[in-house]
Amino acid sequence: MPDALTIVKTCAKFADEIQAEDIVILDMRGISSIADYFLICNGTSMPHLKAVSREIRTKTEEAIGEKPRSSDGDAPSQWLVIDYIDVVVHIFHEEKRSLYALEDLWSDAPRVEFE
Repeated sequence: MPDALTIVKTCAKFADEIQAEDIVILDMRGISSIADYFLICNGTSMPHLKAVSREIRTKTEEAIGEKPRSSDGDAPSQWLVIDYIDVVVHIFHEEKRSLYALEDLWSDAPRVEFE
């Protein structure tokens, strides 16, 4: 069973492979009880948002056997969420990302390098 850091880095790798933009991993341990890590990234269009979500879910399961507990949102909402329990993946359209500004909200969370 992969640990949370492995899961978030795997998700980030597949987001990067499908050309998600502005990929950021926040280390939420000790800051929030919601999850250990947040992965935040952008899609550039409705089809791209769907593709990023699909690729992360499918390829993470293939690579490390990890399925999401749930996912929410759809491309028209411009914010999709994939919940791996200890990792929460946020896929935004750039306009929604700046509106919700999760990096600002959780500015005290350290960033994690993934490449």
